[in-house]
Amino acid sequence: MNRTFQIILTFVVALTMSACKKSIDRKDLSLAVVQTAAPISDAGCLSPPSGATSLAVKGTMLAGKTYNVCGNLMVNKGDTLTIQEGVTVNFNGNYGIGVNGTLICLGSKEKPVYLTSPGITKTDQPGANPATDPAYTGKWSGIVGGPNCNKIIIKWTHIEFAGGKPSGDIAVLSSSAYPLYFQNPFGSLVLEDSWVYGSIDDAIRTVGAKIEILRNTFEKCGYTSGEALNSKGGTVGDFAYNVCIGMATNGPKLSNAGALTGVPGSNLRVYNNTIINCGYRRAAAGRGGSINFEQDAAGMAYNNLMVNCKFGLRVVQNPIADTANLKYGYNYTYADSASVANQIYPSLSISTAISKAPATDIPLPSSFLPSNWKPGDVYTANPAILSANNPQFINGPAPLPAGLRLRDINTIGNYNFALKLSSPCVGKGYVSFGAKAEVPVDAKFGVTELTPPGRDIGAYQTNGTGNQHY
Repeated sequence: MNRTFQIILTFVVALTMSACKKSIDRKDLSLAVVQTAAPISDAGCLSPPSGATSLAVKGTMLAGKTYNVCGNLMVNKGDTLTIQEGVTVNFNGNYGIGVNGTLICLGSKEKPVYLTSPGITKTDQPGANPATDPAYTGKWSGIVGGPNCNKIIIKWTHIEFAGGKPSGDIAVLSSSAYPLYFQNPFGSLVLEDSWVYGSIDDAIRTVGAKIEILRNTFEKCGYTSGEALNSKGGTVGDFAYNVCIGMATNGPKLSNAGALTGVPGSNLRVYNNTIINCGYRRAAAGRGGSINFEQDAAGMAYNNLMVNCKFGLRVVQNPIADTANLKYGYNYTYADSASVANQIYPSLSISTAISKAPATDIPLPSSFLPSNWKPGDVYTANPAILSANNPQFINGPAPLPAGLRLRDINTIGNYNFALKLSSPCVGKGYVSFGAKAEVPVDAKFGVTELTPPGRDIGAYQTNGTGNQHY
């Protein structure tokens, strides 16, 4: 090989390596490049073999394909099931996915994944009767992580009509019905940029987990009870930039009930969420509405926008939350009815709550609370507060549209909950803290982006960050 050729070859190799490095360094929040391992065929219907109650699955559901499921699927310990962008998984009956290993679901903004029950028409008109709404019937039994489940990572995915009662091998992992269930305090659960539509009870239930629940949309979750997230027993992480509309009870609820020995206590940072018309299907009196901190739960709650929810942020007295390690403020409430205004700070006698009234909240607490009010007191709000601080969505149900009840608003429909530039929420956020960041940043095996607290209150930021569902 002559010297000139060697120089040319070296130059070409260097250029190629540089191009590869630039490609690897490129950050794209909507697409993770993942190698295909053990492709799963989309022919026929995935179902258990004769005599079994689940089909063991591992490998890759291939981009753009439709898979039909006719029985429970199980990801065994040590195995990984990867679902690529644009996949549709149709559950043709009350079946689900049990996970003792790892589930990675990698939809993209342009090509989301759908986990759904086929042939069902959504009833998204305001005021639809919950008793006949398929969103509250649990057509398939959801994703159930076992006690040793390593990771469930879900990105840009629609989870629809789930929450049916588990059966067979999945019922061994949990007999309770939720679209997404996780119970390993040492494992990781990520749900980001996704949609959960409909459930009988909670959309997500955790009994210990490291979680990042970021930039999602929750609609119609819970028939007569249920939250967007019901976290218990040592759940730590972040719940941020989510839109929760029409929950039976709350957006997020945090409790340390059921914590295992040696597991850190529940501690969740709840920030920059938009929570709308929640709490009106909750059967129990004095419950439901927006954000709940209960038994021994610590955390933070800042920059949340609560619109026409039955109750405001609720810090529970019995059994009491970990008030010594709980911080909250800079939260914004809008009320169209006296019943909402009178429960912006829920009372002890009505809902066992002892929520304080930070002076950083909007509207200013002293503008509508009696001068002698103290946490837990029943009060009658100054009526001037009603409809007085419209958050100015691009298009939203504030003020409440004529002819509708507060309980009638439970889906996004044609609404757009981004803020107008003239919104009083703009620039009012508190940013002197960070995400708890319990799950590492990783395009495939972790969280894509830990979006920090935003300067605008609510899930949508006027600089284009935050929730990306428009």
